[in-house]
Parts: sequence; structure tokens; C-alpha cells
Amino acid sequence: MRFILLIFLLTVKTAGAQELYVFTDPASNIAAKSVGLRASNYLMFEEGSKKGNYHLLPEIMWGASKKLMFQARAFLSNRGNRFVTEGGGVYVKYRVYSTDEVQSHFRMAAFGRYSFNNSDVHQRAIDLNGHNSGYEGGFIATKLKYKVAVSASASYLYATENGKEKFIYGDKNRHAANYTLSVGKLMLPKEYTSYKQTNMNLMVEVLGQVNLNTGYSFLDIAPSVQFIFLSKMRLDAAYRIPVVKDLTRTAPGGFLVRLEYNIFNAY
Repeated sequence: MRFILLIFLLTVKTAGAQELYVFTDPASNIAAKSVGLRASNYLMFEEGSKKGNYHLLPEIMWGASKKLMFQARAFLSNRGNRFVTEGGGVYVKYRVYSTDEVQSHFRMAAFGRYSFNNSDVHQRAIDLNGHNSGYEGGFIATKLKYKVAVSASASYLYATENGKEKFIYGDKNRHAANYTLSVGKLMLPKEYTSYKQTNMNLMVEVLGQVNLNTGYSFLDIAPSVQFIFLSKMRLDAAYRIPVVKDLTRTAPGGFLVRLEYNIFNAY
């Protein structure tokens, strides 16, 4: 489950709306012909100790059209006691359905992801954002109504080998399903008078995974706050709290701080 961030942009006398997430994507895309630059900083705490692992995920996003967008990211971390590049990934999302009204819309999108990673395989849960190599495909549905947005997604994951590092948990455990549910609300400003106003969004995201062989699962809750500056710069702060831990992870909980800058009409 995942929670949505939303931001209303002024254009002449018409107000539009766009969801912006912290841990996941909405069914909406970034604007066509725009480029986004993003740096996600994770400080995750290992189970049974106070050791913190730092993960940096630099990313570039490209709005190919109003329906199609691409992302590419790199994975860097100090989990192995030195800060190294561990891999990267690509992501594509295509909006398949949309109904738009004044200050309201419903959208659906299909997405796919491929990640490659050369770090050791160290947990049964599959994570294609910095831990595992593999594939993911799924669907997202997002509903926006005034200042509140709700979004849900479901996807299938398949883990491959991490380069020379084998997937050590058996072929049957390579298959998993992710699901998310997100709710977010625009808190500030109360009324729009200029695109220069700072937006503040509050949200909660629910993030889960089920191993399709064992049935073991994890479930996390992640409250977040987000600030939008000048309608193009973004600062996210969130804390991920593990609630269900049947599907083991080495460092399930921790902080996320993200910085993002968007260049509209880049070409």
C-alpha cells in the first residue's frame, strides 16, 4: 500500500493536480518533455543491532509523453563496510486509462522494472531497489479528489542471480508479490495565489510483500512529510516502520530523505 503526495499547480484560471509519492509512484507521470533529477538517501538499521546502513540512489527521470515515462537509477551503499556502487536499474511506466474532472481524476498505469546488483544476496525478501537483481511488473490505480489522493498497486517480482552471487534461497523462493496502499493530503497552502507558494503534503504509505512459495510476508507503515518549492523542487522525509516480519530482511526499518529537481520543457 502506498500513500500519495499531491500538489496543485496554477495555470491561467485552471487548477491542475499531480500526485507525488515518497516510496512509490502514482499512476500519473511526470510532465511530458520534462526531466527530473533525484537523490534518495536511506539510513536503514540492521535487525538485532544498532548498525546503520547508508544507501544512496541517484536517479534521472524522463517524461517521453503524457502517457509514457522512463527512469534510470544507480545503487550505492556502505553495507559491506565500504561505500561502493552495487548496481543500477531502469523503470518504465505507461498510463493506460484516465478520467479527468475539475479537481478530480482517476488513473491507471502499467509499469515494469529491471534491476542488476552485484552485492551478496543476504535476505529472503526481494528488493529491486538496491539489494536484488531481477524483474518486476504490475499495475497502479490512483484516485484524486480535491486535496486527498488514494493510490494502490500490485506487482509480481522475480529475483535473478546478483552477478556471481547466487540466489541462495532456492528457485521456488525467487517469486514474490508486492502490494501498496497510499493516502495523502495537501495541507498547505490553504488557497493558491502563486506558483511560488510552498506546498506541504502529509501521507502514510503501507508497503507489503508476500513470497509466493512460502506465503511468508512483510508489512511496513511509512509516515511522510513532503515540501514542494516553486512547483519544481521537492524535499521528502519519511520513516519506514516494520510491522509484520515473517519474511526476513536484514535492515527493514529506517529513514528516507529525498531531494528532487524538475526541469520542465527541457527540450
